[in-house]
Amino acid sequence: MAVNKLALIRYKTIDQCLQNRLRCWTLEDLIEKVADALYDYEGIATGVSKRTIQADIQLMRSDKLGYNAPIVVQEKKYYIYEDAEYSINHTKITDADIDKMNEIVSVLRQMNGFDYFDDMNDIIARLENSLNKSANESANYIQLEGNKLLKGIGHILPLYQAIKKKIPLLINYKSFKASEARQSVYSPYLLKEYRNRWFLIAVPQRGTTLVTLALDRIIDFMEMTPKDYKPYTGVDFERYFEDTIGVTKTQKDRAYKIILWVNKYNAPYVLTKPIHTSQQLLKEDETGITIRIDVVLNFELEREILGFGESIKVLAPRLLQKKIKMRIEKMNKLYMQAEK
Repeated sequence: MAVNKLALIRYKTIDQCLQNRLRCWTLEDLIEKVADALYDYEGIATGVSKRTIQADIQLMRSDKLGYNAPIVVQEKKYYIYEDAEYSINHTKITDADIDKMNEIVSVLRQMNGFDYFDDMNDIIARLENSLNKSANESANYIQLEGNKLLKGIGHILPLYQAIKKKIPLLINYKSFKASEARQSVYSPYLLKEYRNRWFLIAVPQRGTTLVTLALDRIIDFMEMTPKDYKPYTGVDFERYFEDTIGVTKTQKDRAYKIILWVNKYNAPYVLTKPIHTSQQLLKEDETGITIRIDVVLNFELEREILGFGESIKVLAPRLLQKKIKMRIEKMNKLYMQAEK
């Protein structure tokens, strides 16, 4: 049950009144106190109706919000908590609450190998123990894409903390192209995920250009002196990557107008799951659709196009068309050699 802010103010005020056992509380008293609270907190001067407060009391008595408040009426007019120690703020977490938290943690645990969510297991176990509820493994009803074998996932939390605290890092990094690892100091700015791989956007201490480091290529790193951190002064990263598929981009890259033809069999897929948020439908006929996206030219864009195989064709720009054609020719050559 969703509870709005005004309702919470009413419940809290009634609770505070009934905890005060030095006074006897009539329904009219509660109405007056709630009206005062609504005015103080929200500036509402219209007061509150008798029916609303009666409904609030009934709801607090019920299990709908997990309160089960022991509100009784004495002498047919005074409201009081039967248990002098009771308060809605002391309400224990219910089995239903535990079930919901278990479901949430189950989903979070699957999110791209974020193994530090496993720490929640201990919290859940202690909550369950306080309710004398035996732990029962339940089936997952949602499954997210993930790669448990992916390296570098353990770096996410400490890197996140370094970004948040603005701490430069000495990173030992070995790219796929390098024969040996190299150490450099970076100021970290952003963690970004693309297709289950995680990347760190940073700037080297001896440079001004943003670089993208794959977490699975980071061997290790250590924190440096915070005073050497170089604050990020560029455009916000939401805008920086808005014209990009993936993570490969330099600060000098600009978006191209990409025109693609998609055959009729894959057209519904592309229309319902756009290749990029900038996607526009330019033309549709019996053969397929023509679309436009505005993105920078990078490896991820080429891989996305090649992933459609014969179902897609680059119409513009000529530069991208030539790149895709060249890669297709190399692929064809590779298979032709295999047949010999």
